[in-house]
Amino acid sequence: MKIFLISILMMLVCSLYTANSVAQRVYEKQQPPRKLSDEQTIRAASNYKKYCILCHGENRQGHVNDHAPSLRSKSLFESGVPHSILRPISYGRDGTAMGGYLDEVGGPMTLDEVWDLTYWLFWQSGAERKKLTESAVIGDIVRGEVVYQQNCASCHGKNGEGVNAPALGNQSALAHNKDEFIRYAIEHGRQDTPMVAFSGMLSEQDIDNVTAFIRSKASGWTLTKPVLREIPSPDEYVINPQNSSPNFMLTEDKFVSSKQLYAALKAKNKMVLLDTRVTSVWQRAHIEGAIPFPYYKDLEDKVTALPKDVQIVAYCSCPRAAAVHVIEKLAKLGYTKTAVLYEGIFGWMNMGYPVTRAENVAVESSDEAAH
Repeated sequence: MKIFLISILMMLVCSLYTANSVAQRVYEKQQPPRKLSDEQTIRAASNYKKYCILCHGENRQGHVNDHAPSLRSKSLFESGVPHSILRPISYGRDGTAMGGYLDEVGGPMTLDEVWDLTYWLFWQSGAERKKLTESAVIGDIVRGEVVYQQNCASCHGKNGEGVNAPALGNQSALAHNKDEFIRYAIEHGRQDTPMVAFSGMLSEQDIDNVTAFIRSKASGWTLTKPVLREIPSPDEYVINPQNSSPNFMLTEDKFVSSKQLYAALKAKNKMVLLDTRVTSVWQRAHIEGAIPFPYYKDLEDKVTALPKDVQIVAYCSCPRAAAVHVIEKLAKLGYTKTAVLYEGIFGWMNMGYPVTRAENVAVESSDEAAH
């Protein structure tokens, strides 16, 4: 009888320990953000269609180009509004195809428009905001790395570089996001994406440990923005205007390799280089001589100074989607001497080819209360 009672007691202790170790935290509800006026709603929806649909998809489903994340996951908007949404829209993600869309860093939207788009995405998601603390999540970094490599590295990369999921080691992402935002994503997952909720698979402590490990990669990093340079004037569009044109061997009658383009630049061939990304990332780094020619612009306003008898090469960072989009629109306007840089600008840089970079200054934060 004594052995039986001891066994029952041990089972109860174990069950209590197990329940506590995998239980989800309970988060308080937070007041929703302001409602948008009809005019703000129409403008935000239009801006999403103009600037975001190419990578994030018509229905905000994500992963249309360059592993752009889903923008309809409830857990994202439960935990991320406003700043974990507002800041990447405003300043982009360094080292990714996501450029900054705030006019202060060379993007096409005002701060009010970025706030409205942030809130429009929230209301579209149907989420209820949760109250997260600003406190650091305390965990065992060494243990967190072990758990990360076992459960996260296959999608997010051994070094957080991103394989088929967002790059968790991205410096600007870590600068933008508080610890509990990261923890909430691990605990609750991202609905409508391959990111599962780990609340039933990892203990609370191990979720803390992984959060602390990811956060440890941001130590000492500072978010910056570029000092804006002058946009080239039309008389600067053609580089080496007095020289001969390049003789590219295009694949699929469309793509030029980085090797060929670099050789043409070294030979000082006559060309027009179009950087089809958002202008803010052109400000950060671009191939020497390239002009900002964003994929979302109305071409009628841009092509008047764009010659049809000069070789045009377009590039982007996703690695080709935006550039192909622009070249196809140019083709409809009668431009035939066109090519797309196959590897994109990140491939270009990874192969060791040069870019022109901007100087940087520190970024100041925005205040939700005013918006």
